[in-house]
Amino acid sequence: MQKIIILDFGSQTTQLIGRRVRELDTFCEILPYNKFPHEDPDVIGVILSGSPFSVYDQEAFKVDLSGIRGKYPLLGICYGAQYMSYTYGGKVEPAGSREYGRANLEWFEQDNPLFAGFCQNSQVWMSHGDTITAIPDGFKKIASTAKVNFAAYQAENEPLWGVQFHPEVFHSVQGSLLLKNFVVDICGSRQDWSAASFVETTVAELKQQIGEDRVILGLSGGVDSSVAAVLLNRAIGKNLTCIFVDHGMLRKNEFRDVMHDYECLGLNVIGVDASQKFFADLQGVTDPEQKRKIIGRDFVEVFNAEAKKITGAKWLAQGTIYPDRIESLNITGKVIKSHHNVGGLPKEMHLELCEPLKWLFKDEVRRVGRQLGMPEHLITRHPFPGPGLAVRILGDITPEKVRILQDADDIYIRGLREYKVKLSGEEARKVLAAGVPAQMTDGEIEVSLYDQIWQAGAILLSTVRSVGVMGDERTYEHPVALRAVTSTDAMTADWAHLPYDFMAQVSNDIINHVKGVNRVCYDISSKPPATIEWE
Repeated sequence: MQKIIILDFGSQTTQLIGRRVRELDTFCEILPYNKFPHEDPDVIGVILSGSPFSVYDQEAFKVDLSGIRGKYPLLGICYGAQYMSYTYGGKVEPAGSREYGRANLEWFEQDNPLFAGFCQNSQVWMSHGDTITAIPDGFKKIASTAKVNFAAYQAENEPLWGVQFHPEVFHSVQGSLLLKNFVVDICGSRQDWSAASFVETTVAELKQQIGEDRVILGLSGGVDSSVAAVLLNRAIGKNLTCIFVDHGMLRKNEFRDVMHDYECLGLNVIGVDASQKFFADLQGVTDPEQKRKIIGRDFVEVFNAEAKKITGAKWLAQGTIYPDRIESLNITGKVIKSHHNVGGLPKEMHLELCEPLKWLFKDEVRRVGRQLGMPEHLITRHPFPGPGLAVRILGDITPEKVRILQDADDIYIRGLREYKVKLSGEEARKVLAAGVPAQMTDGEIEVSLYDQIWQAGAILLSTVRSVGVMGDERTYEHPVALRAVTSTDAMTADWAHLPYDFMAQVSNDIINHVKGVNRVCYDISSKPPATIEWE
């Protein structure tokens, strides 16, 4: 299968480059800058990412490109462009001031294949503290902005390009076109990577990999594990057994509703209500990390106890996706973010690992779910933390606190689903590109607030009480904070600008209908510096 290799020099937007390439129906792999697969016959092109370093820093990531240059079309983005210029004899120097934000291409070489179809004054996004002040001999300038002389260059008579701007970000208006020009027209992608082809290929591979063996899969109710289950069910049918553990801190009625959904999908699911064990082990625990460890330990114990009842099982399936694996190891090989489904299996399980979604980004998982005919409310479900509402309750965990938060959260999430907004232009394009079902009418689409948001939920500030007045009586109850963020991959996120009338209605409904709450706040923190979850 054809592939583009993206060499990661540590940029925050490397994953975004990968997602843009995948949107061109082209498979790609993101690899550390020094791990190029020289023996892979399927590589058709190479992209060098940005980096937090300057090319002249002692600790800057450097790589020998001699086995790549001339063999494959090569595109350097930001640091990648600076690194190639610097390596081959050009100059890179600190800019007078860091350039961050929008710029316009005041000039570009119109007949250059990288800029085919570009409009004059096309807007691009800059984010750099250094600038290329001279390009190597044998290279030519092909684009510039008001502040950046060498906004793009090419090696003469050679498929090697560098761009100082970031075509992968949304604010580079024709950035997707530039990447298409490179990936499709220059590298020659056949654009045969799609949800349909993935399902067909993966089902065949799973049948060959697993044969007649039995497989166990731990379900969470989330998108990834659900799509993995349906995909495996199509491949091996009755030989798949799913286990869904209720630790007592799911959303309101979630265990019942999700079990019903799974039964409708024809999955063989064992539902386990272990809430009493989890609540008992969490009694009096207030430290967030300790909460997570207890829940993780108890989950493994409960899951293992159920798994041992399934005779002949040889495989454990997980809904691991590509960002999980990328985030768990950085380009130096050090762990930067731990994921519960990355890093192997407990030794006592004696099972082999099966990860059918390990090459997919989240939006691709959703496309595969639609290809498999899954119900839309399962596919568009927001990410939900493994420990559930335990990391959305500040302080110790009790069944009563969980009840309060479940009721408040249910009002909030139902409200997001019911509130409709009309979008047009780029906002509509972004929503449609994400695969959200919507019909365009007179240039507009109508979608729910829920479908515009990456993740939302309520947080119970159970360590805080606030004074209120209800029915001529003084109250002394808990505040609830609402959180909603927009994002593409959860690596970074911004708070969602929800309509005031919606916020007013939700606040009123929560305070009037949830006993134990007398105040509602809204979290307007971005990530970074805040995280999406509070604990």
